[in-house]
Amino acid sequence: MEDITQLSYALDTFYFLMCGALVMWMAAGFAMLEAGLVRSKNTVEILTKNIALFAIACTMYLLCGYQIMYPGANEGGIMPLFGTLLGTENSVESVVAGGDDAPYYSLRSDFFFQVVFVATAMSIVSGAVAERMKLWAFLLFAVFMTGFIYPVQGFWKWGGGFLNEAGFQDFAGSGVVHMAGASAALAGVLLLGARKGKYGSNGAVNAMPGANLPLATLGTFILWLGWFGFNGGSQLKIADVENANAVAQIFVNTNAGAAGGVIAALIVARLLFGKADLTMALNGALAGLVAITAEPLTPTALGATLIGAVGGALVVFSILALDKLRIDDPVGAISVHGVVGIWGLLAVPLTNSDATLGAQLLGIGSIFAWVFGASLVVWGVIKVIMGLRISEEEEYEGADLTECGMEAYPEFTSKS
Repeated sequence: MEDITQLSYALDTFYFLMCGALVMWMAAGFAMLEAGLVRSKNTVEILTKNIALFAIACTMYLLCGYQIMYPGANEGGIMPLFGTLLGTENSVESVVAGGDDAPYYSLRSDFFFQVVFVATAMSIVSGAVAERMKLWAFLLFAVFMTGFIYPVQGFWKWGGGFLNEAGFQDFAGSGVVHMAGASAALAGVLLLGARKGKYGSNGAVNAMPGANLPLATLGTFILWLGWFGFNGGSQLKIADVENANAVAQIFVNTNAGAAGGVIAALIVARLLFGKADLTMALNGALAGLVAITAEPLTPTALGATLIGAVGGALVVFSILALDKLRIDDPVGAISVHGVVGIWGLLAVPLTNSDATLGAQLLGIGSIFAWVFGASLVVWGVIKVIMGLRISEEEEYEGADLTECGMEAYPEFTSKS
């Protein structure tokens, strides 16, 4: 029996680590997607932001974020107990003792899985503020977002806080990860303002096409692949028949949600614009994935397809609506992760009898109020201290040269 317990522990730990590695690969997906959807003169800067934010997220979550989010106490509370570093690993004795309280995976594997989630939330912010924000202002905000803002609301649901006690359901993070990232992004965008030339005085919206749609498409496929770890790993276990079947259902539903999102976004774009729109299809895939993330287990595969399809249709209308409101989001991150994240949370009671609309609305309101409000304060302080935005001349030249001193495609601009 002891050998079986240790084998189960090892298998669940290994599965957790491999799912975390898949989610880490999503960092590459965000980098490629965003690099493809910005103009060529801002490519190096967006890539720098993506690799730097990942490193900052990993370090800040190690230093304090993990212990804030999972303090192991203050159950049902609003404010977590503040701690640092990771604590001790599970002992062999505690594992083989068995019982309901026995750990079934390594604490270090849990940290690794959680740290790539916080990096995902921060990646959402980078695309929304692209092409006009100062690099170091963004990185300073990343310190506070990944070390403090994200972990507090993560504690409310996944760390045993008041949202968990209230019955709020968010299986893999449509709210805790995606809507939180979009809320922080919205606060930054409102203080930052739109890119020069994006909106005309007569109400016109001027398109600023991305430089590399093949790269954006590659990024979307990488994110689609990584999402199997994102949702599948959130089951936490795989070493028995019930959990293995659940993981398989989650994989199927995750894939179905993305497919439904693509199809719906393509159809809506065709009806609105008269042509297929690749960027809307890419955002439709991501919207379908975000929508199904709140509850990827209880729907049928067809139900997951429909939930994703609603997300795919919704994201097209949301992107258009934000442009009418003159909220400039170069990659559609606020629509994909925020608006559709809300839809995903509201859809949970349709298939999960443990969820209630009231609890879901409480979760949505609480997460948005905290992350948006705290982010607005942090962005505002950074704006006073060092400014958020590069100059109009620097924006015209491109953030690559002004912020990083190099170009992504120098052979096209070199005069030598």
